Amino acid sequence: MFVIVGSIIVLGAVIGGFILEGGPMPVLIQPVELLIIGGAALGALIISTPKTLLGKIIKAILGTLKGGKVNKQIYLDLLKLMYEIFQVTRKDGLIALESHIEHPDKSKIFANYPKILKEHHLISFMTDTFRLIVLGGIAPHDIETLMDMDIETHHHEGTKPGMILQKIGDSMPGLGIVAAVLGIVITMQAINGPPEEIGHKVAVALVGTFLGIFLSYGFIQPLATNLDLAAEEDSKVYEAIKAGVISLAKGFNPIVSVEFARRSIPSDFRPTFQEMETFVKGVKK
Repeated sequence: MFVIVGSIIVLGAVIGGFILEGGPMPVLIQPVELLIIGGAALGALIISTPKTLLGKIIKAILGTLKGGKVNKQIYLDLLKLMYEIFQVTRKDGLIALESHIEHPDKSKIFANYPKILKEHHLISFMTDTFRLIVLGGIAPHDIETLMDMDIETHHHEGTKPGMILQKIGDSMPGLGIVAAVLGIVITMQAINGPPEEIGHKVAVALVGTFLGIFLSYGFIQPLATNLDLAAEEDSKVYEAIKAGVISLAKGFNPIVSVEFARRSIPSDFRPTFQEMETFVKGVKK
């Protein structure tokens, strides 16, 4: 939502200022310039990006339009989910986890949290770690090392869409210059024409430079930053899971383990202890 609002503000400020200064709006409407710049940028994106990553970029951009998926409610659901799982280990032992972690989609516990269940990598991250705990014989610090490796890999993959988009944004001013140079070439061929015709062709060429810079700094690079921040927020969810699971592996009781997870949540989304305690009392009832 904020991406759309920000885009409207950028367009309104730049185009509105141009019109208020007496600039003729029709001169900015140059479909051919957009074709040159946009087509070249799209081609560069396809050349530089593997097929699987192209799909992730599209999905990530659409995700920004809907708003970030990480929020306080997601963390609350995650804390609730972990507490219920930890309670199973306390009451029935680690072996009781097998029915839940082997088929999470059929688990009565996971079924209560459909939004989390949709995050397949997140579920795999949890269930794979619980499998190691159930197997036994692995020290908590070794499990933590494995989880750190998984988090690092996931974070690295999550930052790729923003990185690629940043590079395309960096190239846009250059592509705008390409469009402008082509316009100047056309202008030079008509150098003996009337002044108003030459002036129009020069204006069109300059619009190419304007569009390249405007699209880069007004839209593409801010969008790339948004994707980077979203990837960072997503990694924090995994960090919270790690804190809770490792605490359980060290032998802490469920509520203490969930508190470890709560303390690792960024302050913008961290629920209070009272909120978490209220839920826990509800589960006990």
